[in-house]
Amino acid sequence: MSKKLPVEDDDEALARAVRTSAQQIWQAGLGAFAKAQEAGEGGRSFTRLVRDGSVLARRAREVEEATGTVARAAERAARRSSGSWGKLEQVFEERVARALATIGVPAASEVEALRRRVDELEMMLAELAGRLPASDTQKKRTRRAPKPGPADEDEGA
Repeated sequence: MSKKLPVEDDDEALARAVRTSAQQIWQAGLGAFAKAQEAGEGGRSFTRLVRDGSVLARRAREVEEATGTVARAAERAARRSSGSWGKLEQVFEERVARALATIGVPAASEVEALRRRVDELEMMLAELAGRLPASDTQKKRTRRAPKPGPADEDEGA
């Protein structure tokens, strides 16, 4: 009786396996009863076998019920934890956002707004640069102070 039930979804194969197992169990019971009759114990052995079988059946039911109870409890816990996990994630995100704001890190929306504003200003500058004559553009470039190079920085040190 060490055969395992088929794992496949074939209902007919599963039914055959269950019938075969049930038949083997019945035959084992008849064999045990026959041995008890041969030994001359008769009714006492049969009674003992029935009692032992009842104990095993009760234990099997208890294990099955406990397994079902644990499975249901695990399912309930999984449902509850998924909701709790979402709440925990939201609380975490809010706290991180508050901490970043406290140290002066801009939010993603603020950075995006700033990027859009820079794009607008660049377009306005491009339009203005296109309107100015070339000589005015050259004058504006020469009015700016030159950027300090690496040699200029070393002189100040």
